Amino acid sequence: MFQPFTEEHDQFRKTCRAFAEREIVPNVEEWEKARLFPNELFKKAGDLGILGAHFPEEHGGGGGDYWYSVAKAEELPRGRCAGVSMGLLVQSDMATPVISDVGTKAQIDEFLAPALRGEKIVSLGVSEPGAGSDVAGIRTTARRDGSDWIINGSKTFITNGTRADFITLLVRTRPDSGSHGCSFFLVPTNLPGFSVSKKLEKIGNHASDTAELFFDGVRVPNDWLLGEEGHGFMYLMQNFQSERLIAAIGATAGAKLILDEAVSYGRDRVAFGKPIIKREVWQHKFVDLYTKVEMAQAFAYKCVDRYNDERYVRKEAVSFETVKLISMAKIAVGDIVSEVTDACLQFHGGWGYVEDYAIARAWRDQRLLRLGGGTTETMKYYLAKLMGF
Repeated sequence: MFQPFTEEHDQFRKTCRAFAEREIVPNVEEWEKARLFPNELFKKAGDLGILGAHFPEEHGGGGGDYWYSVAKAEELPRGRCAGVSMGLLVQSDMATPVISDVGTKAQIDEFLAPALRGEKIVSLGVSEPGAGSDVAGIRTTARRDGSDWIINGSKTFITNGTRADFITLLVRTRPDSGSHGCSFFLVPTNLPGFSVSKKLEKIGNHASDTAELFFDGVRVPNDWLLGEEGHGFMYLMQNFQSERLIAAIGATAGAKLILDEAVSYGRDRVAFGKPIIKREVWQHKFVDLYTKVEMAQAFAYKCVDRYNDERYVRKEAVSFETVKLISMAKIAVGDIVSEVTDACLQFHGGWGYVEDYAIARAWRDQRLLRLGGGTTETMKYYLAKLMGF
């Protein structure tokens, strides 16, 4: 398999693995029950350079390429807590890349650099009660008032939403301009008019907080407009590629861990006189599953290679061909990981339905992959258009 990692990447991978095993694993059960992991985990990750390794040094990052983010996303699942991975990846790969891409020096110093150090927690505010995957349908507005903007509306499904220090917020600044009327703002959560209207209880990813947010006349200065007014949808489409790609990478790595743990269980679990992994029906099943996961990783790596070349080597926007491949990878990985977790739960028999076994949590948690960052059906719809069908 294509192996792009250098010795420096491998050292960073060891740092991420040690972080997952030392800081996350011992606390998983407590954080899952609490429905939250502690804020200081962001700071610990930031101190180790985990959050910002693939950002430019002048932005407070480590100056590395995107393969550093791949190494991070492949090691965080070793923490056995998808909620923690989600919270940290929103911080490092979903809510912050657009700030690095188009932010001013003042915005980078005030918002991005502290987020990469884990000193400020950030959320990405895009989805709304009436506009999830259909991003162009957002209704949260920002209207001019002198040198300021007044924001009104709501957002939902916002990871880190109950505790974010600021929101990378997509709003509508031109009511009648469709996708061309959207803009990004950086919105601190201590402003008058901002509130967390509800914490959402989810099927899985229990250790991460997900919230509905409300904006009632929130006043922000024009200095916090991110990039050009009216270009927000274009920025978001570029930003989505990092979100979808890192989700596919992390989920593939998690699927490998799930398979390995299931096989280990099958060696010890004896039924009808021999270990259940010795049953031919399961041997064939696991061969098929391992093959699919290897194929998924190879495809995802191809996407990363293209993305890294365009964004980090040539400093260009992501091409339509790369967008197409990344979307395909997320769709494929979502289906494969769903198949893997369902088969492994079945392999555990009744014990797979019991919370004592990690497979039960993994089975719940993975379901988000086919919803977040664009549902599978929505992505297929846009892919069909992109491919000229």
